[in-house]
Amino acid sequence: MIRKNPNGDLPVIHESAYVDKTAIVCGKVIIEENVFVGPYAVIRADEVNEEGGMEPIVIGANSNIQDGVVIHSKAGGLVRIGRNTSIAHRSIVHGPCEVGDHVFIGFNSVLFNCTMGDHSVVRHNSVVEGCAIPPGFYVPSTTNIHSSEELQTIRQVTPQAADFSESVARANQELVRGYKKLQNEF
Repeated sequence: MIRKNPNGDLPVIHESAYVDKTAIVCGKVIIEENVFVGPYAVIRADEVNEEGGMEPIVIGANSNIQDGVVIHSKAGGLVRIGRNTSIAHRSIVHGPCEVGDHVFIGFNSVLFNCTMGDHSVVRHNSVVEGCAIPPGFYVPSTTNIHSSEELQTIRQVTPQAADFSESVARANQELVRGYKKLQNEF
């Protein structure tokens, strides 16, 4: 469902993107080309800051927002998901938050008030909050990071982990093309 927020902002969705009919995209959201938004995802830009304004939620080209993902922002803060990035099933990205290009966020992970550098990986059931993850870092499953000091325990992404992230992005780009073709059949 595509809908306005209380301010009257309507999502801008590139014609090549695929948004599942069960997903909710609300408000000041920009979805770039070849993005896949899966079933029951919620992307909602509707809260304002103290001045009554808000930054957008931007989903970069060739990225995928998988089933049940929630993307929202507190007090109108910016949320930017980079290009060729995968946000896996049931994850939460709550802004303000910036996620770089070629990033993989694993199942059930939570990002809040943080920055994820390009080519970083957050594996399943992890929490990243209140810090900046540098480019090329790997956050293992079930890891909780709540400050920049905790980053010293994080190792760089292995080539195998980076390859996995790229393969997920490629698979979802194929889904965009396939589902776009099917839209004309119903």
